[in-house]
Amino acid sequence: MTRDCYNEYIRRFNMQDPTVFEEFLTPNVYVLNGTLELRGIEDMQKHYTRIWHTFRETLHIERFVADPTGLAVQMWAQFTALQEDPVSPFGAVRAGERFDFHGLVLYTLEQGRFREIRVAYNHFVHTDLEGRQTELGIPH
Repeated sequence: MTRDCYNEYIRRFNMQDPTVFEEFLTPNVYVLNGTLELRGIEDMQKHYTRIWHTFRETLHIERFVADPTGLAVQMWAQFTALQEDPVSPFGAVRAGERFDFHGLVLYTLEQGRFREIRVAYNHFVHTDLEGRQTELGIPH
């Protein structure tokens, strides 16, 4: 996968376009993110529909490395709460709170699509409405 192609995936992901998964993932994609496991496009769509209901998620790619079998990125993902949600995937949140993920994502490719996605975190930080930051550890 070229950097331009991956950039298109990120652009559409950042637009919260759930059809991006159908185009860029294999039907049987496997995702491992901390303790969270997702299997298949439907699981991805359900998970991100839930995330995007409460948060504006924006992915920033800091480094990109690829070969014919896969790619890896260093990523910063920022989640900004759009509304109060007592049961969000990150726990109770108030509108305006922010969560920042810094980590690595490894993608295995199959016929140009993501067959496996493995997420490894370095930092996951919550910033409350007063600007206080708390390191949370693994998000899922």
